[in-house]
Amino acid sequence: MKKIVVLISGSGSNLQSIIDACQHHQIDGQIAAVISNKSDAYGLIRAQEAGIPALCVSSKTITDRQAYDAALLDTIEQYQPDLVVLAGFMRILTPDFVKHFTGKMLNIHPSLLPKYPGLHTHRRALENGDKEHGTSVHFVTEELDGGPIILQGHIPVFAQDTEDDLVERVKLQEHLIYPQVIEWFVSERLMMQEGKAVLDGQPLPATGYRAN
Repeated sequence: MKKIVVLISGSGSNLQSIIDACQHHQIDGQIAAVISNKSDAYGLIRAQEAGIPALCVSSKTITDRQAYDAALLDTIEQYQPDLVVLAGFMRILTPDFVKHFTGKMLNIHPSLLPKYPGLHTHRRALENGDKEHGTSVHFVTEELDGGPIILQGHIPVFAQDTEDDLVERVKLQEHLIYPQVIEWFVSERLMMQEGKAVLDGQPLPATGYRAN
Protein backbone atom coordinates (compact mmCIF):
# COMPACT_ATOMS: atom_id res chain seq x y z
CA MET A 1 0.00 0.00 0.00
CA LYS A 2 1.35 3.40 -1.01
CA LYS A 3 2.28 5.84 1.74
CA ILE A 4 1.12 9.46 1.64
CA VAL A 5 2.33 12.46 3.63
CA VAL A 6 -0.03 15.44 3.72
CA LEU A 7 1.20 18.99 4.37
CA ILE A 8 -1.25 21.55 5.78
CA SER A 9 -1.38 25.01 7.33
CA GLY A 10 -4.99 25.39 8.41
CA SER A 11 -8.33 23.72 9.02
CA GLY A 12 -7.66 20.73 6.81
CA SER A 13 -10.97 20.31 5.00
CA ASN A 14 -9.20 18.77 2.00
CA LEU A 15 -7.23 16.62 4.40
CA GLN A 16 -10.50 15.34 5.83
CA SER A 17 -11.75 14.40 2.38
CA ILE A 18 -8.54 12.42 1.82
CA ILE A 19 -8.81 10.72 5.23
CA ASP A 20 -12.42 9.77 4.47
CA ALA A 21 -11.50 8.42 1.02
CA CYS A 22 -8.74 6.27 2.53
CA GLN A 23 -11.06 4.95 5.23
CA HIS A 24 -13.71 4.06 2.63
CA HIS A 25 -11.09 2.38 0.39
CA GLN A 26 -11.63 4.93 -2.36
CA ILE A 27 -7.88 5.55 -2.16
CA ASP A 28 -5.74 2.43 -2.03
CA GLY A 29 -3.17 4.17 0.14
CA GLN A 30 -2.33 5.09 3.71
CA ILE A 31 -1.71 8.54 5.16
CA ALA A 32 1.58 7.97 6.97
CA ALA A 33 1.72 11.45 8.55
CA VAL A 34 0.21 14.91 8.51
CA ILE A 35 2.65 17.79 8.93
CA SER A 36 1.83 21.45 9.51
CA ASN A 37 3.95 24.57 9.66
CA LYS A 38 1.52 25.95 12.29
CA SER A 39 1.05 24.29 15.66
CA ASP A 40 -2.57 25.46 15.99
CA ALA A 41 -3.73 24.12 12.62
CA TYR A 42 -7.03 22.32 13.15
CA GLY A 43 -5.99 19.78 10.55
CA LEU A 44 -3.60 18.31 13.12
CA ILE A 45 -6.59 17.51 15.32
CA ARG A 46 -8.33 15.87 12.37
CA ALA A 47 -5.26 13.68 11.90
CA GLN A 48 -5.03 12.76 15.57
CA GLU A 49 -8.72 11.81 15.65
CA ALA A 50 -8.09 9.50 12.70
CA GLY A 51 -5.09 7.90 14.41
CA ILE A 52 -2.59 9.45 12.02
CA PRO A 53 0.76 10.82 13.25
CA ALA A 54 0.39 14.62 13.41
CA LEU A 55 3.50 16.78 13.53
CA CYS A 56 4.41 20.44 13.43
CA VAL A 57 7.58 21.77 11.83
CA SER A 58 7.08 25.34 12.96
CA SER A 59 7.84 28.13 10.54
CA LYS A 60 7.92 30.47 13.54
CA THR A 61 10.97 28.81 15.06
CA ILE A 62 12.81 28.26 11.75
CA THR A 63 12.58 31.49 9.82
CA ASP A 64 15.22 30.88 7.14
CA ARG A 65 13.49 29.35 4.09
CA GLN A 66 16.31 27.01 3.14
CA ALA A 67 16.73 25.79 6.72
CA TYR A 68 12.98 25.34 7.12
CA ASP A 69 12.60 23.31 3.97
CA ALA A 70 15.60 21.16 4.92
CA ALA A 71 14.00 20.42 8.29
CA LEU A 72 10.65 19.72 6.64
CA LEU A 73 12.26 17.39 4.11
CA ASP A 74 14.03 15.46 6.86
CA THR A 75 10.74 15.07 8.74
CA ILE A 76 8.87 13.89 5.65
CA GLU A 77 11.57 11.39 4.72
CA GLN A 78 11.21 9.65 8.09
CA TYR A 79 7.98 8.26 6.64
CA GLN A 80 9.42 7.36 3.20
CA PRO A 81 6.30 8.48 1.31
CA ASP A 82 5.39 7.51 -2.21
CA LEU A 83 3.43 10.75 -2.53
CA VAL A 84 3.48 14.17 -0.86
CA VAL A 85 0.16 16.03 -0.93
CA LEU A 86 -0.11 19.77 -0.33
CA ALA A 87 -3.54 20.47 1.14
CA GLY A 88 -3.64 24.15 1.98
CA PHE A 89 0.07 24.34 2.80
CA MET A 90 0.62 28.08 2.67
CA ARG A 91 4.33 28.30 1.97
CA ILE A 92 6.32 28.76 -1.22
CA LEU A 93 8.72 25.84 -1.36
CA THR A 94 12.39 26.21 -2.25
CA PRO A 95 13.71 24.78 -5.55
CA ASP A 96 15.80 22.14 -3.78
CA PHE A 97 12.77 20.87 -1.89
CA VAL A 98 10.64 20.72 -5.03
CA LYS A 99 13.37 18.93 -7.00
CA HIS A 100 13.66 16.28 -4.28
CA PHE A 101 10.00 15.35 -4.71
CA THR A 102 9.64 15.98 -8.44
CA GLY A 103 6.94 13.79 -9.90
CA LYS A 104 5.56 12.73 -6.55
CA MET A 105 4.14 15.93 -5.08
CA LEU A 106 0.63 17.25 -5.76
CA ASN A 107 -1.09 20.54 -4.99
CA ILE A 108 -4.64 21.83 -5.28
CA HIS A 109 -5.19 25.47 -6.18
CA PRO A 110 -8.52 27.35 -6.05
CA SER A 111 -8.67 28.62 -9.62
CA LEU A 112 -8.86 27.30 -13.15
CA LEU A 113 -5.14 27.45 -13.81
CA PRO A 114 -3.34 29.00 -15.58
CA LYS A 115 -5.76 31.73 -14.44
CA TYR A 116 -5.00 33.33 -11.09
CA PRO A 117 -1.90 31.72 -9.62
CA GLY A 118 -1.12 32.93 -6.11
CA LEU A 119 -3.57 34.42 -3.63
CA HIS A 120 -7.07 35.96 -3.64
CA THR A 121 -8.29 33.82 -6.53
CA HIS A 122 -12.01 34.15 -5.74
CA ARG A 123 -11.81 37.93 -5.47
CA ARG A 124 -9.97 38.16 -8.76
CA ALA A 125 -12.56 35.98 -10.49
CA LEU A 126 -15.35 38.25 -9.23
CA GLU A 127 -13.51 41.46 -10.10
CA ASN A 128 -12.95 40.22 -13.65
CA GLY A 129 -16.58 39.25 -14.11
CA ASP A 130 -15.81 35.58 -14.76
CA LYS A 131 -18.82 33.38 -15.48
CA GLU A 132 -16.91 30.25 -14.50
CA HIS A 133 -14.44 29.52 -11.71
CA GLY A 134 -13.07 26.41 -10.08
CA THR A 135 -10.09 24.50 -8.79
CA SER A 136 -7.10 22.64 -10.25
CA VAL A 137 -5.01 19.69 -9.09
CA HIS A 138 -1.50 19.75 -10.49
CA PHE A 139 1.98 18.35 -10.04
CA VAL A 140 4.28 20.70 -8.14
CA THR A 141 7.19 22.25 -10.00
CA GLU A 142 9.44 25.20 -9.25
CA GLU A 143 7.01 27.56 -10.97
CA LEU A 144 4.40 28.77 -8.48
CA ASP A 145 1.09 27.02 -9.26
CA GLY A 146 2.59 26.26 -12.66
CA GLY A 147 3.10 22.50 -12.74
CA PRO A 148 1.28 20.15 -15.15
CA ILE A 149 -2.47 20.26 -14.53
CA ILE A 150 -4.21 16.92 -13.95
CA LEU A 151 -7.87 17.59 -13.17
CA GLN A 152 -10.06 20.69 -12.84
CA GLY A 153 -13.40 21.13 -11.13
CA HIS A 154 -15.60 23.91 -12.56
CA ILE A 155 -18.34 25.95 -10.90
CA PRO A 156 -20.66 28.65 -12.25
CA VAL A 157 -20.30 32.21 -10.97
CA PHE A 158 -23.62 33.98 -10.36
CA ALA A 159 -24.22 37.74 -10.35
CA GLN A 160 -25.00 37.83 -6.63
CA ASP A 161 -22.02 35.71 -5.54
CA THR A 162 -19.62 36.85 -2.83
CA GLU A 163 -16.13 35.56 -2.17
CA ASP A 164 -17.53 33.32 0.58
CA ASP A 165 -20.02 31.83 -1.87
CA LEU A 166 -17.22 30.91 -4.24
CA VAL A 167 -15.07 29.54 -1.44
CA GLU A 168 -17.79 27.11 -0.36
CA ARG A 169 -18.73 26.06 -3.89
CA VAL A 170 -15.09 25.51 -4.86
CA LYS A 171 -14.45 23.46 -1.72
CA LEU A 172 -17.17 21.02 -2.75
CA GLN A 173 -15.31 20.45 -6.01
CA GLU A 174 -11.96 20.15 -4.25
CA HIS A 175 -13.26 17.46 -1.93
CA LEU A 176 -14.35 15.43 -4.95
CA ILE A 177 -11.41 15.79 -7.29
CA TYR A 178 -8.40 15.69 -4.95
CA PRO A 179 -9.07 12.15 -3.66
CA GLN A 180 -9.69 11.06 -7.26
CA VAL A 181 -6.29 12.30 -8.43
CA ILE A 182 -4.54 10.78 -5.42
CA GLU A 183 -6.13 7.41 -6.23
CA TRP A 184 -4.93 7.69 -9.83
CA PHE A 185 -1.40 8.27 -8.53
CA VAL A 186 -1.27 5.53 -5.90
CA SER A 187 -2.78 3.02 -8.36
CA GLU A 188 0.09 3.93 -10.74
CA ARG A 189 -2.23 5.26 -13.44
CA LEU A 190 -0.87 8.81 -13.13
CA MET A 191 2.69 10.08 -13.44
CA MET A 192 4.68 13.08 -14.60
CA GLN A 193 6.84 12.51 -17.67
CA GLU A 194 8.86 15.10 -19.57
CA GLY A 195 7.04 17.93 -17.82
CA LYS A 196 3.56 16.60 -18.62
CA ALA A 197 0.85 14.85 -16.62
CA VAL A 198 0.29 11.38 -18.07
CA LEU A 199 -2.77 9.27 -17.24
CA ASP A 200 -3.06 5.66 -18.40
CA GLY A 201 -0.13 6.22 -20.72
CA GLN A 202 -1.65 9.26 -22.44
CA PRO A 203 -0.49 12.87 -21.94
CA LEU A 204 -3.26 15.04 -20.55
CA PRO A 205 -4.24 18.32 -22.22
CA ALA A 206 -2.67 21.53 -20.89
CA THR A 207 -5.64 22.21 -18.61
CA GLY A 208 -6.02 18.57 -17.54
CA TYR A 209 -9.29 16.70 -17.44
CA ARG A 210 -12.51 18.54 -16.73
CA ALA A 211 -14.31 16.94 -13.80
CA ASN A 212 -17.79 18.17 -14.71
